[in-house]
Amino acid sequence: MDLKQIHDLIKVVNKSNIGEISIEDKDGKVTIKQKEEKVTVTTAPAQVYASAPAAAPVAAAATTPTSPVAAPKADNLITIKSPMIGTFYRRSSPDKPMLAEEGTEVNVGKVVCIIEAMKLFNEIESEVKGTIVKVLVEDASPVEFDQPLFLVEPA
Repeated sequence: MDLKQIHDLIKVVNKSNIGEISIEDKDGKVTIKQKEEKVTVTTAPAQVYASAPAAAPVAAAATTPTSPVAAPKADNLITIKSPMIGTFYRRSSPDKPMLAEEGTEVNVGKVVCIIEAMKLFNEIESEVKGTIVKVLVEDASPVEFDQPLFLVEPA
């Protein structure tokens, strides 16, 4: 199951009264649970990927402190978080401009970064309309699931 299909399932769950949905195929299992207007995605990789050597560096990166700098209006900022484990990129390719920088205005659906996971480049779209106040992750660095990537001041 690819990321686009998972995003579509999340949207379906958000718009319905479904409490939980679980889908399993040859690539793995995806469970989406809805809790008080929040969707949690849990994925279990297939056995083929169980011994992936990339897991150790990602785990080491998780222990590295990423201290987000608090903005003056921190109480109204919205955090764009990573929907997956992978490598965070701010450009679609090395010769292209940054997708989102501090001060960039974003709309719902605008691509703000790319996360590479298992040789697949996944475009991460903004779910809010506003202005990016802070980029919390360095380009080409590993990210964890649900790790804050950007702080956005809603419009």
